[in-house]
Amino acid sequence: MADAAHPAIRFRDVEKWYGTRDEPVYALAATDLSVAQAELVVLLGPSGCGKTTMLRMIGGLIAPTSGEIEIEGQNLWHRDERQAPALADLGMVFQEANLFPWLSIEENIALPLELKGAPKAARQERARALAKLVGIEGFEKRWPRELSGGMRQRAAIARALSYDPRILLMDEPFGALDAMTREAMNLELQRIWLATRKTIVLVTHSISEAVFLGDRILLLSPRPGRVDMEVHVPFARPREPDLQSTPEFQAIVRQLRHRLNEIS
Repeated sequence: MADAAHPAIRFRDVEKWYGTRDEPVYALAATDLSVAQAELVVLLGPSGCGKTTMLRMIGGLIAPTSGEIEIEGQNLWHRDERQAPALADLGMVFQEANLFPWLSIEENIALPLELKGAPKAARQERARALAKLVGIEGFEKRWPRELSGGMRQRAAIARALSYDPRILLMDEPFGALDAMTREAMNLELQRIWLATRKTIVLVTHSISEAVFLGDRILLLSPRPGRVDMEVHVPFARPREPDLQSTPEFQAIVRQLRHRLNEIS
């Protein structure tokens, strides 16, 4: 169970340097931040500002150079070694669905459970329930190549949810989709959040997507990345697409765009 006494995610003076043959790259300046339980936080900023670096450190894919990352009050890293108890709380979705083409949609969704040794009947039941949750019920036996890009991303989200992680990390999950499909997926992600109340950290380049989905937006500066601006989004959920045409919504978009232009 999540411990309400702890934030879902906490950075304590986290920095990241990348070593190169020419000279080190200072990717993320010393950063302190926290993400509350069930909060949807969006990381926004110019290319190369450290958004994906930050997300991958949270996901245990790369280690911080210094500082501490806590997941549900547990240290994620110890001497460059990932700690399994903290990793158990994390699910991740990338820009590409990365489904295995030789597995059915149901098998792709259930794969993490298979790797954990769950019985076949339990895997199938969970996969079918998640297919329904993400809106691809009836397509469980199809191959990935038979689904549209948006439907494959739905399957990828279902796979990330298969073992019921409390935290979902999403790296530009809708960036490769056309505008109409992307809007539909924004609504779908909102619906999934309302149904599950997962903590979500989302990386995007879209200001309007950030404002539509986020409880809080962290605007990162150019390299070395640091939190330049924090915006709390005041709109209640569920949010409808027409919200984006309101003066209040557009005012936040303009504020973020203005600051982004200043620092880029």
